[in-house]
Amino acid sequence: MVGLPDEKWGERVTAVVQLRPGQAASGAELAAFVKKRIGSVKSPKQVEVWEQLPRSKIGKVLKTDIRRTLTGAG
Repeated sequence: MVGLPDEKWGERVTAVVQLRPGQAASGAELAAFVKKRIGSVKSPKQVEVWEQLPRSKIGKVLKTDIRRTLTGAG
């Protein structure tokens, strides 16, 4: 999850997920699943499904790269 700029709230929580091989789900389906489990207040306001998440050499997800891609900065 990353925080992205939001005009109304200052920042909005955005989930970026990579599905396991052979699995299929849309961002809308995942958002509905999360809202049902934890409620709309705690759930991310945007859900993106990416084929591959950017990772470091040791496998850590690079949130700065995700944020940069989503905002178009850099």
